[in-house]
Amino acid sequence: MTDRLDPITAEIIRGNLIGITNEMKTNLMRTAYNQIIYEAQDFTVGLFDSDGETVSIGLGLPMFVGGLSHAVKAMIEHFGRDGIDPGDVLLTNDGFLSGSHLNHIIVVLPVFADGRIVAFSASMAHWADVGGVLGGTTHDIYSEGFQFPMVKIVKAGVEDRELLAIIELNVRFSNLALGDLRAQLAAVRTGEARIVELAARYGADVLDAAFQAMFDASEKRARAAVLAIPDGEYRASAEMDDDGVRVGQRVPIDVTVRIEGDRFIVDLSRMSPQVPGYYNSGEAAGLSAVHVAFKALTSPTEGPVNAGSFRPAEVILPPGTVVSAQRPAAMRWWMTYPMTLVDCIFRALAPAVPNLAIAGHHADIGVATAFGEDSETGRLFVFVHAAQGGGWGARRDADGESATICINDGDTHNTPIEANEVKRSGLLATRYELRPDSGGAGRRRGGLGTTFEWQVEAGMRFNSSVERTVMAPWGLEGGTAAFPNAVRRREPEGGIVTLPSGKADSLPLAPGESFIVETGGGGGFGDPAERPATEVLADVTAGYVSVDAARELYRVAIDGDQDGWRIDEPATAELRRTR
Repeated sequence: MTDRLDPITAEIIRGNLIGITNEMKTNLMRTAYNQIIYEAQDFTVGLFDSDGETVSIGLGLPMFVGGLSHAVKAMIEHFGRDGIDPGDVLLTNDGFLSGSHLNHIIVVLPVFADGRIVAFSASMAHWADVGGVLGGTTHDIYSEGFQFPMVKIVKAGVEDRELLAIIELNVRFSNLALGDLRAQLAAVRTGEARIVELAARYGADVLDAAFQAMFDASEKRARAAVLAIPDGEYRASAEMDDDGVRVGQRVPIDVTVRIEGDRFIVDLSRMSPQVPGYYNSGEAAGLSAVHVAFKALTSPTEGPVNAGSFRPAEVILPPGTVVSAQRPAAMRWWMTYPMTLVDCIFRALAPAVPNLAIAGHHADIGVATAFGEDSETGRLFVFVHAAQGGGWGARRDADGESATICINDGDTHNTPIEANEVKRSGLLATRYELRPDSGGAGRRRGGLGTTFEWQVEAGMRFNSSVERTVMAPWGLEGGTAAFPNAVRRREPEGGIVTLPSGKADSLPLAPGESFIVETGGGGGFGDPAERPATEVLADVTAGYVSVDAARELYRVAIDGDQDGWRIDEPATAELRRTR
């Protein structure tokens, strides 16, 4: 068997696996019913070996990598290998397995070849509705929707009509839910068919050997990268606004990283205990956040993501924290705190790997929702303003990216304005622009956040769960902090009110009012006064930096107007001399 796994065969199999997950992703996108999947791309697909280890994962949400693998392993343990038959399809939305909220439905299909399970084909996708309250505030998992334990939605090729009926009865948009389920089934069956073809060509044993060879190669690269980080203990912390229930009560995020040779140890023992509000996440999310940071620091562009990529990363994560919450914690906004956890790992290691360090970023998906009744049909509508980009932190050799989705959400997209406006939700987009001065100042400037405004044309209720409105994205090595996130309400007469902590729960909005979501920028890197004056001039000309900020933060005097800006060289020299 090992003689047959020569390097060329191993590489052909590896390339095929990447192609398979890409095909699975395409099929899911093209057949899904709700725009959170086909527009925002809030889903991922993956292939796993017979033990549930990640073999290949489709580009999507990095935070789903750990959740899918956890779920597959749990299903193997729950059903037992003898309890899983050809033609079975397994399903769950247990947030305490996936680490996330109940909207993420996991579909897993065992792949048989040579009389045994050789792989699992899986998908996790965000359904538009899973029941539960429409408002933003929840206090436990029971109020957030229906929960499916590990069940067989298809048994030996026969769909379980009773389970389908339960789904249909418990969601508000059953056509979307059942359509998305069919799309997920199509995706995992695509993976099954392609793996069966590979096994028929090379044999199940060779396929197993190829999986292990991929793991070993990825592990070798990752350990070599960890060896390049100086040994030591590094620590960083931050604070979240609140948990959505105890308004204004800060929630600590605390990270210690220890480098010991080729071991990358992340200690999360000091993280806040799980909170009464709805920002908790399960253990898989905490582990996935560490893996996101680890991959970015060790091998961001090398090789596919698989289980071997993370073998050097060890995580100390006791149960009962905000990133290892226990039942019945509420987890509606599970993804928020882990984003700042990733930022803190970067911040902790900045002194050790300054060439890899990145300043803080906006660390939120900027989601707001609204719901009401269609004035013509009387039917319920739910509007989702999803995945708004913001600023990323600068690094030693480059400015931060502007208007970019937060790190843990990976390849998710913002929904086109036109797609939202045709949903008959009574909202009109009136403004979408970069947010001047929102990026932190530095020798390298932080990326800019964005401003999005929606005007209400019919009465509705508004929810927002935006975070990091108090703790601004930090700068590094003398760079300044960026603007934090913000949510505001424009009243009919034009006055603007800022929502405390960026949160709203079923806030009534009348015709003529607007809601505004502003994402933060990225922190700056290095002394702002060392940024070349010509680059500051270019930023002012582009509208990224105001004339006042150029003078106060960068110590560059700019004269002129919109028709032509120029540097006042003598004044700039004096400003930089006396700073």
